[in-house]
Amino acid sequence: MIPVLMPTYNRAELAFERGEGAWLWTADGRRYLDFGAGIATSSVGHNCRHLVAAIAEQAGKVIHTSNLYRIPEAERLAARLVSATFADSVFFCNSGAEANEGMIKLIRKAMAETGRPERYRIICFEGAFHGRTLAALSATGNAKCLAGFGPPVDGFDHVPFDNMNAVRAAIGPATAGIIVEPVQGEGGIRVPSPRFLRDLRAACDEYGLVLGMDEVQSGMGRTGKLFAHEWSGIAPDVMAAAKGIAGGVPMGAILAREAFAKHFAAGTHGSTFGGNPLASAAANAVLDVILAPGFLAEVERKGRELHAELEAIRRDFPDLFEEVRGFGLILGLKCRVPQADVQQACLAEGLLVLTAAENVVRLTPPLVITDADIAEAVAMLRRGAARCMSAAEAAAAQ
Repeated sequence: MIPVLMPTYNRAELAFERGEGAWLWTADGRRYLDFGAGIATSSVGHNCRHLVAAIAEQAGKVIHTSNLYRIPEAERLAARLVSATFADSVFFCNSGAEANEGMIKLIRKAMAETGRPERYRIICFEGAFHGRTLAALSATGNAKCLAGFGPPVDGFDHVPFDNMNAVRAAIGPATAGIIVEPVQGEGGIRVPSPRFLRDLRAACDEYGLVLGMDEVQSGMGRTGKLFAHEWSGIAPDVMAAAKGIAGGVPMGAILAREAFAKHFAAGTHGSTFGGNPLASAAANAVLDVILAPGFLAEVERKGRELHAELEAIRRDFPDLFEEVRGFGLILGLKCRVPQADVQQACLAEGLLVLTAAENVVRLTPPLVITDADIAEAVAMLRRGAARCMSAAEAAAAQ
């Protein structure tokens, strides 16, 4: 018999009843160190007092009114994001997939509204992940994820990641823009060469294309800057954000320059829940934490420390791990054994980690992890690695 929740997830046999910082507890009192953060979403940790208070206060006033009326909390949030980024205007929605879907629409709309309706195709990258809606899946281009859902949405050309020759070869008279993740999270914590994003910006300027950035996973402070593209010294024209933006309350956002945002005129796009008072209050509270003086510098420092510890683990367990990937607090260990074995060994030690493509174990802890949390996670990971080695040696002896 089918479960009451559709079986779209292979769920671990764990249910958490409370959390504190980077830690989660089950109903029977077991404690786990959360280095997945709800897939890079619990940005300010579990039970953050400031976030909880903001949500409770707003819930006691009004939770939802719809976008038929002004929402002061959303206006304040948009103004803060504009002040802190390249953008001139923001549209709020509910998820990363919805933000990417809206970004795709805005790129196409901008071309049509400026007399170039034949330009609708978007260059995307192999290994990308942009969400589960049909257009976002088509932009992703993953055959396994698309299987069974009929023809993919037309208009996406996929080229190898971090390969400018391939990008330039794919640009044609129907090309409208490029969408790229500055760090491919689901794709295996793949970081391009330092000049790749700068070269994409130059190519878009040269050919009159729109540069779209998918910062759903890499944004909201995860790399030590508010958005990861800032490290390259360039800015996109349009950007999708979500995950950590509201600390676990569902929210996504499209940020854009005025030249592009203006084409989302009244009636062209919408969202019932997007930017409602509750979600906006949560996101403003998250920004209070992330934009506080010194916070992002601490994320960068903790990321460097954790990266160095992972490198030491890689050296000490060369039969298990071959490469450390990523920066800030979006990191990965490329495994020589099945990633699921490492994940389960970590779980047995009380450490929650994620997996990603290319046989990578992914670590995306809350941005508020302490040095003690890092030390404990490293110890757990080492014990998990030793478990994997023992299991492998026992299997070889049989």
